Amino acid sequence: MTDRVPVETVSPFQRLAKVLSGIDPGKPPISLAVGEPQHPIPDFVGPVIAANLADFGRYPATTGSEAFRAAVGAWLDRRYDLRGTIDPASMVVVLNGSREGLFLAGLGAKLWYPDKTRPVVLTPNPFYQAYRASALATGDERIAVACTDPAATIPDYGALPTETLDRTIAVYVASPANPQGSVATTDDWKRLIALARKHRFMVLADECYSEIYRSDPPAGALAAAHETGDFSNVVAFHSLSKRSNLPGLRVGFAAGDAGFLRHWAGLRAFAAPQVPLPLQAVAIAAYGDETHVAANRALYNEKYAAAERVLGSRFGRATPPGGFFLWLDMSEVGGGEEAAIRLWRDAGVRTVPGGYLALPDDAGTNPADPFLRVAMVPDVATITEALTRLVTLFPSKPVPSQPVPSKATRQ
Repeated sequence: MTDRVPVETVSPFQRLAKVLSGIDPGKPPISLAVGEPQHPIPDFVGPVIAANLADFGRYPATTGSEAFRAAVGAWLDRRYDLRGTIDPASMVVVLNGSREGLFLAGLGAKLWYPDKTRPVVLTPNPFYQAYRASALATGDERIAVACTDPAATIPDYGALPTETLDRTIAVYVASPANPQGSVATTDDWKRLIALARKHRFMVLADECYSEIYRSDPPAGALAAAHETGDFSNVVAFHSLSKRSNLPGLRVGFAAGDAGFLRHWAGLRAFAAPQVPLPLQAVAIAAYGDETHVAANRALYNEKYAAAERVLGSRFGRATPPGGFFLWLDMSEVGGGEEAAIRLWRDAGVRTVPGGYLALPDDAGTNPADPFLRVAMVPDVATITEALTRLVTLFPSKPVPSQPVPSKATRQ
């Protein structure tokens, strides 16, 4: 069936399963493919759900409980020093995980700018699949701008033609980036926000990895918007999946531009999945506690220290400032897909070819083909074993990588 549909409608993991089908792992398997957090869930989760069991018998409001939105507003204030400028009643919406919100936000942007003909949605390349799915669902033109450099987060969208920017309704940006782990600075965000206001489009800031960082907390889109004096044209998306190691809870939020969120609420009222009140109660507890977040972050940082010891500077490896992936340049062994196949066949390590997370440009070149994404989610011992197998399998010295030019992919 997947042979009959466009590649971008097949998930990277479905593509990987097809490529590896029939190939037995050469050693006891270790999966570093799916970015599913594997650390223990916080201790308070069970007791909070138990204390709120009766609320499973109620329909929750689509926008979220008053208590949830207040807890999110308070957390945003503490995290980004917003000084009470976020009104929880009008500027915060609960999400059934950030992916749901990111998908529906693209549809919301189309409704928000009904006067724009031939609408455009901009994404980085590589990208999180929900961004592309949203544009695919609306039928909007999709332009992906290459951004594989581990030091870059926001592509140079300003270099696109004015005509294209004038047709743009939304731009997606992840910071920390998935998969590169780079982070946007406050100035990066301000430049993009200024561009959005000039050309009238929404900045959809995917910040679900915001609390997974090495040393310095990443700057946020809302903090940048706050410094400009208002939150127009900006909505930030957050999730408890990574921050609190709760991928199965499916709770996140969107916050920012009150006008957009009020308009978006009309779409969400009949299209969005509601979030059960007991799960919102867990989120309230999670956003009120930073101890478990710091412990979670420390575990990831131990794994990056292990990667430093095992890989050194091989494969262009550099510890990213945020996120929980390695983004390895496998050009010396034939690229990301070749490396992924050999790693599974000869070493039993499952990873994702970078090209599966990106699209080819107009010339047919996929800017992420040389790369391999490695999810640093198992424990330190497992990570160390997997990376040791990798360097044993590919012992040659690396060829210096060449910078990839920023090219736009249109669809």
